[in-house]
Amino acid sequence: MLDYSKILSGTVQGIKPSGIRKFFDLLGDRKDVISLTVGEPDFPTPYHIREAGIENLERGKTHYTSNNGMMELRTEICNYLNRRFHISYNPKNEVIVTVGGSEAIDLAVRAVVEPGDEVIIPQPAFVCYGPIVELAHGVPVYIETKAEDKFKLTPEALRAAITPKTKMLVLPFPNNPTGAVMDREDLEGIAEVLRGTNIVILSDEIYAELTYGFRHTSIASLDGMWERTITVSGFSKAYAMTGWRLGYLCAPAELTVQMHKIHQYAIMCAPTTSQVAAIEALRHGDEDIAMMAAEYNRRRKYIISGLRRMGIDCFEAEGAFYVFPYIGAYGMTSDEFCQRLLDERNVAIVPGNAFGACGEGYARISYAYSVEHIASALEQMERFIKG
Repeated sequence: MLDYSKILSGTVQGIKPSGIRKFFDLLGDRKDVISLTVGEPDFPTPYHIREAGIENLERGKTHYTSNNGMMELRTEICNYLNRRFHISYNPKNEVIVTVGGSEAIDLAVRAVVEPGDEVIIPQPAFVCYGPIVELAHGVPVYIETKAEDKFKLTPEALRAAITPKTKMLVLPFPNNPTGAVMDREDLEGIAEVLRGTNIVILSDEIYAELTYGFRHTSIASLDGMWERTITVSGFSKAYAMTGWRLGYLCAPAELTVQMHKIHQYAIMCAPTTSQVAAIEALRHGDEDIAMMAAEYNRRRKYIISGLRRMGIDCFEAEGAFYVFPYIGAYGMTSDEFCQRLLDERNVAIVPGNAFGACGEGYARISYAYSVEHIASALEQMERFIKG
């Protein structure tokens, strides 16, 4: 009989499964669970975007596109980024259309990181960054962000983490799971630390359209940062297109030409119908973004108010569609709190430690659900904490 432990990659075997998925598995076939776990818009993809995809299928345009994506789509991505965030890219050689934002992150890390290189990752953060670095045989270096700093990366913490081996900084803002954002002033402090270094920035801006009260600033728009930044985004969050699996990265041509080779051999190209739908989204989707963002903002205010009313300390999230309340005051670990809440009140939220060890004592709650659904969950949570 084969000894699979000797066949499989030791690197892969050493990577822990996603903490988010681990908790989802606990839900199993349980009935009537009130879930606030999923980081996915509850809106359907706007009809005009779906219609563009349907028309493409009906016309039989289902063949491969160029490896980097349709030129028409790359042009619209550049127009969009310039119009919305004041950053400029050449659609010919500075854009790669990917299978979701996750592939874009993977391409960026694999093209830059060599064995032993260090990649700085602020936490709490989405679960994929560290494992992708490890798969590239790099070394994740985690920086703990804190509630008293509004879960922002500070210049002092960044400076202290940099060593001669530092190759990349992951900048995951607006942040999943905390809802933290970095405004222009915050980013200027980070830029000042990085000027004069050879450190590359992987700026994951998938939630850039979901900020409340102000516009997102891309670090690539700051002096001296464009040439060192790989900007990653996609269509899942802003346009409610999660199942279309479409993302993109933008970077100087010297970087994209190398990432293109990985994409070319691993993927070939992103789905054709999704690309056609994305062109429609970029050209005519600004009103959809505004409508959904306004509704998320309403839900954000509602859920923060509800948590605080029952005595749960909750950071004032300013982006994405998550809140990250502190539940450590109840004498349980994050896992214990979430497990008991599920068992006793049939409400599912995600333990904060799924997003890094510094998330212990917190929980992630998604408000990508209707107010009525959120209200039902909050009612049961209040009963749980009041015994």
